[in-house]
Amino acid sequence: MKLSLGFSPCPNDTYIFDALVNKRILLKGYEFDVEMEDVENLNRHAFEEYLDITKLSFHAYAHVSEKYQILPSGAALGFGNGPLLISKRKIYPDEIKDIKIAIPGAYTTAGMLLNIFWQPDKKNIREYLFSDIEEVILSGEADAGLVIHETRFTYKKRGLLKIADLGEMWEKETKMPLPLGGIAIKRSLPEKIKKDIALLIKESVEFANKFPDASQQFIRNNAQETSEEITKQHISLYVNEFSANLSEKGESAINHFLKLGFEKNICPKITEPIFI
Repeated sequence: MKLSLGFSPCPNDTYIFDALVNKRILLKGYEFDVEMEDVENLNRHAFEEYLDITKLSFHAYAHVSEKYQILPSGAALGFGNGPLLISKRKIYPDEIKDIKIAIPGAYTTAGMLLNIFWQPDKKNIREYLFSDIEEVILSGEADAGLVIHETRFTYKKRGLLKIADLGEMWEKETKMPLPLGGIAIKRSLPEKIKKDIALLIKESVEFANKFPDASQQFIRNNAQETSEEITKQHISLYVNEFSANLSEKGESAINHFLKLGFEKNICPKITEPIFI
């Protein structure tokens, strides 16, 4: 059976999906048409139910929960890996809701956390590709910006300052891992297929962990940032115990995140059940 599969070209996703895409594990009769795009593009594709299986931000998931369910493998959750608010100058907390802020997409977890903590005026928020945000701040087009993915590791080299760590703020408030993004599959697919795909992704993660060198070429071919050191930092930060299995701890964090978004009128109420 052939299914469409979307994930980002970021090192954590290419690390996770290398063994599946490049057939290093047995695929049990499944084939995949792969699309690699920025996560905000994938978020928007999910609104159209464009892909059978897709990476998406958990914020975006709340808007498409009637169409998709979350798989227990392939996700990005954890501690110390949240988005950072950065700027060229010192900005105080009471200024944040009134300054121009660049975000990596309206439906990203970063965008949702900004709304949870500061409720900024929408006219001050502009969306950019995540890899362009440092330049947007340096040019003065925005006063500050939210950085994710590889740019979490590069902003200091460009003379930019950390104003706030939204992941730390989440962890301090909830004592839970921060749900960044997960792998969703169409609700309309048979339960057997959903479970098969969950297992294949889990096996792909486990293969990558056991043979980390196997995925290096695939990662390098697709990464925005070519530094081997940053690539390793990226993978070690975003690929962890929750990537192979969300577990009850991960599911609880996702449920709390989505519930909070609904309570603050940021996203709609979700359609249950959300997990496979």
